[in-house]
Amino acid sequence: MAQPQLPMFPEGSTEVTHDLAFEKRDGSVTYFYGSLPVFTHNENDAASFKMITAQFYINGYVKQMDIVRAFGVTPISVKRAVKLYQEEGVQGFYAEKKTRGTAVLTDDVLLKAQQYLNEGQEPCDVADQLGIKRDTFSKAIRTGRLHNIKKKKIKH
Repeated sequence: MAQPQLPMFPEGSTEVTHDLAFEKRDGSVTYFYGSLPVFTHNENDAASFKMITAQFYINGYVKQMDIVRAFGVTPISVKRAVKLYQEEGVQGFYAEKKTRGTAVLTDDVLLKAQQYLNEGQEPCDVADQLGIKRDTFSKAIRTGRLHNIKKKKIKH
């Protein structure tokens, strides 16, 4: 008859669940499943931490609240990591961060837009001419980046 193997974690490790523990030593974090080390990363490597904890959840080794309790992270951060793992896999944690595109209202565009406004053109027409969204253009006027010249009404 086979003898059941109990999880035997190294001294100084912290239990996450009955089967999963982690140990922080010499700047590294090592995760143990049962008595076997399954993953190690630098203690400052947030991407690897999020990836491995999301993977533990996806594989059914832990509940999200186990991660929250054991590591002191917020529930939403765990949910976001799980979603990223489900949508993009492991590579999603290490991909270059997506940034906004280049600014639409560059100095040259602002100069040209202000010239059109100074000529008395309507803001919506200027935005259309320059291929800028009308909302973006009106925000530039509201925040003072552009100045709308009001047409004077002639009284009879």
